[in-house]
Amino acid sequence: MSDPRRPALAAIEAARERLGAYMQATPLVPLGLELPGRRIFLKLETLSPIGAFKLRPALNALLSRERACLSGGIATVSSGNMAYGMAFAAHALGVKMAAYMYAGAPQAKIDGVRGLGGEVRFVGMDDWWRYITGGDRPQLAELFINPVTDQAVLDGNGTIGLEIVEALPHVDVVFTPYGGGSMTTGVASAVKALKPAAKVIAVEDESAAPVAAALAAGRIVDIETKPSFIKSIGGPSLVPQLWPVARDLIDGAQSVSLAQVTDAMRLLFSKTKVVAEGAGAASVAAALCSPHAKGNVVCVVSGGNIDPDAYGTVLAGGIPRP
Repeated sequence: MSDPRRPALAAIEAARERLGAYMQATPLVPLGLELPGRRIFLKLETLSPIGAFKLRPALNALLSRERACLSGGIATVSSGNMAYGMAFAAHALGVKMAAYMYAGAPQAKIDGVRGLGGEVRFVGMDDWWRYITGGDRPQLAELFINPVTDQAVLDGNGTIGLEIVEALPHVDVVFTPYGGGSMTTGVASAVKALKPAAKVIAVEDESAAPVAAALAAGRIVDIETKPSFIKSIGGPSLVPQLWPVARDLIDGAQSVSLAQVTDAMRLLFSKTKVVAEGAGAASVAAALCSPHAKGNVVCVVSGGNIDPDAYGTVLAGGIPRP
């Protein structure tokens, strides 16, 4: 398969047409804080049918393929939400699916996959990462859909950017959680096609911040990571096939601490009654501290699938264990 390219606006618009039968546009709402020089808005992907943005790329990845390609089933690799989204999409189309996940993935996401008839296949973290970066691939009868580099995945993620600009034409900055980079790349492609002056900032957990390291070094670097309860962003490095595309689209990176993320989770609950997982709240944490946060600021709240025990710890003022 060829390396991914920047999603074209026409491809993103086509993806939105496909998704329309399965999900509505998610709302963009003001956070309601009185802050000098900025007004923060929340793009609530927590309100998608699976509680996370990954339904968009999963649906587009299946709906854009010939049905015969799906007849043997599909498989993906995921820390949780992509597996959940793919299970939903496969269930809707009557297709068998399997997800390669690691044992520490959030139980809420594992249960979501299984509840929709998907099969969970546990692998070690090293194998999991190699499957994502393309360094290795399981021997499968199913069609394998890479959750980061598949072109239809990127196009599907771009629909978030379309909706942002339509709801807020004068957007100045968009903060997106950066895991593998597919959401940031898709969102930035749409936003910059429609609003070239808008900035897109990648948000990372400081426990694993490979984007900031790559931007500082001018190349992909391997970094040391620390255990974190946030499972959907950060990593030991970047996906090499996608980085050249993502690098050309983002305007910077903002790292946030676990304390800042959990503060943002509590703020979202108290102010708007939004339940966000760590990765989802990271964009809000960044918007509250980043020098890039000026004017009309949009935070993509990417998902709300967090285990109840971990969320209870956050609401009680703590930081969940990894």
